[in-house]
Amino acid sequence: MAMARENLAKSQSLQFRETSVEMLTDFLTDLNERNRDNLQNLPICSGAFKDRRLFEYTLLMCRELQLDTSVAYQAIEFLQRFMVKNITHLLTDARVTDPGALEDATFKQLKGNFALTVFSCIQLASKLSLQSQNVDIHMAMRFLHSVGLNFSKQAILESELMVLKGLDFRLDLPNPLTYVETLLEVLANNEPSAPVEHLYRLCRHVLQLVSLQRDSFYDALLTITTQNLNPTAEMREKFITVTEDCMMLGVGVIAAAAFILHVQYWEQVVTELSHMTGISTAVISDFSRVALTLIVGTPSYGQ
Repeated sequence: MAMARENLAKSQSLQFRETSVEMLTDFLTDLNERNRDNLQNLPICSGAFKDRRLFEYTLLMCRELQLDTSVAYQAIEFLQRFMVKNITHLLTDARVTDPGALEDATFKQLKGNFALTVFSCIQLASKLSLQSQNVDIHMAMRFLHSVGLNFSKQAILESELMVLKGLDFRLDLPNPLTYVETLLEVLANNEPSAPVEHLYRLCRHVLQLVSLQRDSFYDALLTITTQNLNPTAEMREKFITVTEDCMMLGVGVIAAAAFILHVQYWEQVVTELSHMTGISTAVISDFSRVALTLIVGTPSYGQ
């Protein structure tokens, strides 16, 4: 428990204003380009493995393992990328003569090993975290057996390798918290008086709430964006580029946290975020407004 408290304290108090302007510029540019490339190549089932239940399940596992919340965000990114690629490959196999039978068999196979696949994603994410301990094979076996999942050592190792291969051994996938942290670092550089340390602690709570209320959040944002209480299927399909936009999520979370922390400086923060990312102040305002309604309750959108 002492280690868990120490890790939590470290994760809640990152050191800002210690990165050079050149490095910050390069990092933000890289994040922006990767976000844009991802939005231009979205698979059909984008976001399918980021729903509330999966995030809750992953978050609960991380808490039981005394891992920082950042591990859960990274694990979900791994899971999303791995599952989408795996399902797409299985369902588009040119040798298949009966697509319906293959689909049933595919989902039965995935269901049988899904809990272990999620855990493997958490294992890999823990090994990248600077705020948490690594989940090694011995810790993995103890934890899985304690929750009634009696996988063998070999099965756990094979699952981890399978996920690694599915990710093409590329683990440098930015998660939503990465965007928030980078944007706050740039904000601290551009506005030295900005209370980014306090903002960061609030941002972690806001981001977690939005992640836990993902469907409600984006349904409300879609309603505001389209000015339509019953958006069509076409509207929802086009809106996927918004639900998967991590840069937009990052600025929206920071703007909502800024409103809570110092409402009188909110417009200044929104303007600076818009300048940094090119996202309009109107879009950032809508994003933060929906986040705030989730926090304080959900009034009628006409109010």
